[in-house]
Amino acid sequence: MFDSWRNKKSSTTVSSDMVSKQRRYDSLVRALHTDIYRYGYWLCGDKHIAEDITQETFLRAWRSLDSLKDEKAAKAWLITILRRENARRFERKQFNYSDVEQEFLEDTFSSSTEDHAEQHLLQRQISKLELEYREPLLLQVIGGFSGEEIAKILDLNRNTVMTRLFRARNQLKDALEQPTIRGQSNG
Repeated sequence: MFDSWRNKKSSTTVSSDMVSKQRRYDSLVRALHTDIYRYGYWLCGDKHIAEDITQETFLRAWRSLDSLKDEKAAKAWLITILRRENARRFERKQFNYSDVEQEFLEDTFSSSTEDHAEQHLLQRQISKLELEYREPLLLQVIGGFSGEEIAKILDLNRNTVMTRLFRARNQLKDALEQPTIRGQSNG
């Protein structure tokens, strides 16, 4: 009889813990899904891949939700998981596309609206930055992280992050101001 009472109490505790974990997870997804997806899209440049790595990020987050002790660190924690998931993509087999096919795919995706064209140009120029510059810039612009937070996420010194952000912005500015990029060439 005592064992029956203990099992009911234990079962109730486990059930309560699961409900609590589910609520915590649901609020995490509602609050941060858009930001995590947006960052994933900027990393890979493909809607479907961004959806996949975002989904995998939240699946991994569910599995290790108990390791998240500080709710204020949730966004950085998820970004770190997303970055690792994105890196895992390159460990898997990748299909080889020729340069011509890639250009064709990119051209068919672009829209005729000026806003979309400018966004596409900006994305293209950001994607041309070296990873060491591109990643801190995306974490700051898309993720909204401070230099100190980026340093923790990337496991770098804060001064290194600030230097990379400065260089990334300058390289991006230079690339966007080139006459051939902006369509201002005279020839």
